[in-house]
Amino acid sequence: MKNTGIAIAAPGGYALDDAALARGIARLEAQGCIVHNYYDAERKFQRFAATDDGRLAQLNAAAADPDCQIVIMLRGQYGISRILQRVDFRRMADSGKLFSGYSDVTAFHMGLYQATGRISFAGPMMCDDFIREEPVEYTLRQFWDCLRGPTHQVRGTAVGNPQVDVQGTLWGGNLAMVNHLVGTPFWPQIEGGILFLEDIAEHPYRVERMLLQLHYAGVLERQKAIVLGDFSGYKLGAHDNGYDFEAMLAFIRGLLPLPVLTGLPFGHVKERCTLPFGAQARLVTDIDGFDLTVSGYPTLP
Repeated sequence: MKNTGIAIAAPGGYALDDAALARGIARLEAQGCIVHNYYDAERKFQRFAATDDGRLAQLNAAAADPDCQIVIMLRGQYGISRILQRVDFRRMADSGKLFSGYSDVTAFHMGLYQATGRISFAGPMMCDDFIREEPVEYTLRQFWDCLRGPTHQVRGTAVGNPQVDVQGTLWGGNLAMVNHLVGTPFWPQIEGGILFLEDIAEHPYRVERMLLQLHYAGVLERQKAIVLGDFSGYKLGAHDNGYDFEAMLAFIRGLLPLPVLTGLPFGHVKERCTLPFGAQARLVTDIDGFDLTVSGYPTLP
């Protein structure tokens, strides 16, 4: 990563701890990275990192920076949706930058791929991946290993998965954001894909409802497999009467005409893999879990 140029842009929420952000930037610089920070804490607006115009300007400036190869989004939270129609995705793609982020940034990945076919990375953001007092080795190693290429592997551990050996286009991200874009101009028409999904603080019935919407819209039947990451942060109530995530999963597996796997180390968790959105992938299960091998995506020079 020595001499790698990194631009920081904030299309969504603002940093909750400015001192921690400064520490994260200093840590990257100490590792030999050249960091250009386009986020300005003084320009916060309501719950956003800046006004809509300001956040769009950050993205454009990061994409135009000739000294940066990577654009790392500051934070997710919410905000991409408000500027999605104004993002010049051709400009983003032609910049050659490797864009990284997850959660709310899922909408950026989808819009970029739909408009241009350019692959981006469901990967770490500055907050909180690069600013933690104790960096998470797995998350950062996954990121840098993936960007170095030319292939990337993720191991998922879970019991009870169906046996599969499939290949297809890897795509997905945050379930709420994927669901949010159905029927919009930012929806990528992917056939025979491997769809990865995660979410935070969504009760199992909400997860089921969103999966049913994708199913009823004809999206899921066109995929080869679904791989679920972390779904946590929700609270069950007494009225759920036995309906939990496992009950929801059993229902969905019985309904959908494709395999649904669990155990992907991805989501709103500390240990998170990096996944190139739009790359080619092979998914192979064994008795303990699965291997996801990814190829055909842009890497650092």
